Amino acid sequence: MEIHESALKHGIAEEDIQHAVSNAVAIDDRDDETRLYLGAARNGNLLEIVSLRRDDGTELAIHAMMMRTSYRRLLPEE
Repeated sequence: MEIHESALKHGIAEEDIQHAVSNAVAIDDRDDETRLYLGAARNGNLLEIVSLRRDDGTELAIHAMMMRTSYRRLLPEE
């Protein structure tokens, strides 16, 4: 996944973005051609990553930050 500079504005490292996407515990495809990933950074903190889905099948991460509580409903039940 390519990472746009806008995804770095909250101080999340590129390696943590890649780790969260690769190990996502929840993925939500949205109607506006974006996809939400909820996954852990390398230190275990849950992140929210938003990517744009391109026509060629690749994705561009445009947002990354610590997961907000409003997304807890998307996490699998324990």
